[in-house]
Amino acid sequence: MNRTNIDRFFYIFILMITAICCSLLFFILYGIISQGYSSISFTFLTSPSKDFGTSGGIFYQIIGSLLMVFVASLIALPLSLGTVLCTTELFPADSSHYFTRVIIFGLNGIPSIIYGLFGYIFFVDFLKTGISWFVGSIILGLMIMPTIMMSSYHAIQAIPSQYKESAQALGLNTWQIILSVILPQSLNATLSGLFLGLARTIGETAPVLFIATAFFGGEIPTTLFEPVASLPTHIFNLAQQANNPIALSNAWGSSLVLISIVMIFSLSSLKIKNL
Repeated sequence: MNRTNIDRFFYIFILMITAICCSLLFFILYGIISQGYSSISFTFLTSPSKDFGTSGGIFYQIIGSLLMVFVASLIALPLSLGTVLCTTELFPADSSHYFTRVIIFGLNGIPSIIYGLFGYIFFVDFLKTGISWFVGSIILGLMIMPTIMMSSYHAIQAIPSQYKESAQALGLNTWQIILSVILPQSLNATLSGLFLGLARTIGETAPVLFIATAFFGGEIPTTLFEPVASLPTHIFNLAQQANNPIALSNAWGSSLVLISIVMIFSLSSLKIKNL
């Protein structure tokens, strides 16, 4: 088999794999949209749930999910960016780069249920915080960090050395170089990683199931240590009532809303990266 035939074989193989992946995504989206479209209405999106979620809407579930990921982003963004800047600019030794990669890949490889177990043992059981949406935000922030760190790390490493050398020639110190050169050049990649992380974590159920969310009755919290309703927990609760047609219909509608939010975050990440 010559080189041309080998190239053609791999080209066809890659096209087949891509077609299979796209087909799977299409059928999943088609199933969710076709089953959940009939449940979507203005009332469904703006009214609270009733009868343990089998009737009513998902207003507080949407608010609870967005609140947790918003606060998670406020926690994760400065910590991730600060860690990467320390290892690339303040302590640019080979050991620091190795340590950063270990943190990134280590955190990224931890199953989500382990994050939830850590949150339950440390915050709920040891610190006695109780079921708290803020604790859920902390755990989700830890889950977002590896994605942000990876994006920021590669963006900073890709900045041409001439930029830094020119800034040093102008007499700028390290912090001035970070503020005027490093951050502006890596901002898009950092925000892209943030939105990509949000797209992942907003659909997570295991990390927040027993530490942050209420299965029914959650409203807009007035303190840091109150539970909230969330879309993943709501869907999980309704899925256990699959023999009830109304509950099943609401589950499909909630799934469609959740996947729409995930798609918005994912498309935002792609758009920001290409700016």
